[in-house]
Amino acid sequence: MTSPYNPPRGPHRGKQPSFSQLRAFAAVAEHLHFRDAAAAIGMSQPALSGAVSSLEEALGVQLLERTTRKVLLSPAGERLAVRARTVLDAVAELMEEAEAAQAPFTGVLRLGVIPTVAPYLLPTVLRLVHRRWPELDLQVHEEQTSSLLDGLAAGRLDLLLLAVPLGVPGITELPLFDEDFVLVTPEGHPLAGRDAIPREALKELRLLLLDEGHCLRDQALDICREAGRTEGAEVTTTAAGLATLVQLVAGGLGVTLLPRTAVTVETARNTALWTGGFADPAPSRRIALAMRTGTARHAEFEELAEALRGAMEELPVRVVGGGDRSGTGGPGSGA
Repeated sequence: MTSPYNPPRGPHRGKQPSFSQLRAFAAVAEHLHFRDAAAAIGMSQPALSGAVSSLEEALGVQLLERTTRKVLLSPAGERLAVRARTVLDAVAELMEEAEAAQAPFTGVLRLGVIPTVAPYLLPTVLRLVHRRWPELDLQVHEEQTSSLLDGLAAGRLDLLLLAVPLGVPGITELPLFDEDFVLVTPEGHPLAGRDAIPREALKELRLLLLDEGHCLRDQALDICREAGRTEGAEVTTTAAGLATLVQLVAGGLGVTLLPRTAVTVETARNTALWTGGFADPAPSRRIALAMRTGTARHAEFEELAEALRGAMEELPVRVVGGGDRSGTGGPGSGA
């Protein structure tokens, strides 16, 4: 660096600058000193100078004004130094994301949950995730089953928490637990507070159900059909959620079925609500995680399912072992 620099001339040939060239130029732009810049990025001074010169040739502009005493940025160099730093920062973020993708339970996990599960299981799920995997960015989406399945297939969602079996090819289910249904009645009802209620009792009851689209509605109707309830028996559908449904029961409009995990939340606030248990085998539903078959995060989701089974042992459910996996593509009422 003993003579003035002769800037490149001629038209820009469209050469692509390399990452190494951008890194060398950004270091010189920051330190305005070749020796200091070379030391900062662990490059020899001749290699640094050559990289910057090659970048100038590739871009077709002079980036630096070199003299025997100092290094200055040219007007073009001042503008392009900002761009170079932006590119380098973006590459660094890309590398960080790639490292995060290689590490389980980091980055974003978009979890879809059905409405008849979300209020009762999410506290357990969130406590587990925050305690064991604080680096995981869990994003929760509450939707009905059909919307969740569409989101999973389209890649909008990564994992689902819902009732199974789904009967959908290309989806692998990781069962978590089975839970019984209970009969919720108003105070003074003949079945209020009874145990060992026969399923046949559902034949003639005035049953309140959720609106169309809720898998719990379909499950309840299946239970009633199994009990011998005819298609013409009265079914009143007036509620969009379980909270409204149980208030209609408390008002004497009929009875309903609740999954056991929902009972405490939905009935504890109203003394006019009573629950009754069915005779064995009680009607029940299975809750599972569902993922795309062949997903790159298969092992991660298997580990999450196993951890959830342990966390849910404190709930009024029967935890299903990891080996008791429900098949995919079979019949079921959970969809």
